[in-house]
Amino acid sequence: MTTTEHEHIGAVRDRLAALFPDVPRSVIDDTIAAEHARFEGNSIRDFVPLFVERKARETLQTQ
Repeated sequence: MTTTEHEHIGAVRDRLAALFPDVPRSVIDDTIAAEHARFEGNSIRDFVPLFVERKARETLQTQ
């Protein structure tokens, strides 16, 4: 993960924590990690944080 991607994922984490204040941070972190792992090995990384945020948000909304 590049520094820029790492920073974007951190921002995703902060946005999801604000959007789901009743969800423990560890659950948010685990959800983001699971979604992020799905993109491991993809060479084009520009949109990974966006995709991670969308899928993690969907997952957290259904809990």
